[in-house]
Amino acid sequence: MSYVGPDFDPPQPRRSRRRPLTVAVAALVPGALLGWLVYEAVGGSGGDSSEAAGTPTSSSSAPASPTAASTSAPKSTASTDDGKPSPTPSTSAPAASGPLKGKVVVIDPGHNPSNFQHTAEINKKVNIGTNWKECDTTGTSTNSGYTEAKFTLDVAHRLRTLLEKQGATVKLTQDGDRTFGPCVDERARIGNQAHADAVVSLHADGAGAGQRGFHVILPGSVHAGAADTRPIVASSADLGERIAGNFVRVTGSAPSNYVGDGTGLVTRKDLGGLNLSTVPKVFIECGNMRDTKDAALLTSGAWRQKAAQGISEGIVSFLRG
Repeated sequence: MSYVGPDFDPPQPRRSRRRPLTVAVAALVPGALLGWLVYEAVGGSGGDSSEAAGTPTSSSSAPASPTAASTSAPKSTASTDDGKPSPTPSTSAPAASGPLKGKVVVIDPGHNPSNFQHTAEINKKVNIGTNWKECDTTGTSTNSGYTEAKFTLDVAHRLRTLLEKQGATVKLTQDGDRTFGPCVDERARIGNQAHADAVVSLHADGAGAGQRGFHVILPGSVHAGAADTRPIVASSADLGERIAGNFVRVTGSAPSNYVGDGTGLVTRKDLGGLNLSTVPKVFIECGNMRDTKDAALLTSGAWRQKAAQGISEGIVSFLRG
């Protein structure tokens, strides 16, 4: 099944279909497409990864300009475009009560606002199990200079607040409190060492104009060197399907029209953040920063709250079974 509507071209096949995953997403969101069509009709609300590029054309591997990156949040807080500061960064204390009491969630905000100042460090290669890859990248940005690093940190703060209200203990891999990174291997290690029940890496894509929508990246089955994803493939797919379904329902955004064959789900074996994970983990590319219509959503504080809500509800659904 594909989700096609105004301003979205039919998805172009790039890889074999994941029919079971398509069915899973469709089952989660029976009414989401209708809501999205209405949403588009009235104009919307616009307003590993350091390595997680959704496609080979993604600019996640291309440096963001220093001018754009310098607008990113300070180390201790991150201001939203609504003028309201995000919560002070910290690892949450175990909640006294709530449906997710005893559960640990690691949120991985893709990229670091200061990466552009440390190109030598982030270009250093690290072992991702199957091969060697750059420590990190600067991420992408909108045409107006709103950076992916700023976007992911803002959504991470919103997501943390929502999960803590459910009783979860939440840890961020970085909170704008490091000079660069962490590298992709360390990002995976943070989730592993936390014995996380779920890990979500937040991103926004840098594909070409006209390529729109979100997609969730699932780990493929990898067994090479230090990488062995076989124990987490099924659980990660479950996590990703639930996030995709809830993201459609809450945000009204359609799945990607350029990867995933309309399912909003893509499997990859080349991302160190997934290859080195020993706990259920997925990436989500929340939209394409280089498309003006997607960019209008990604730069809207109201829409980012919806994005955090959709991701949160997918995580809650996964953790509660």
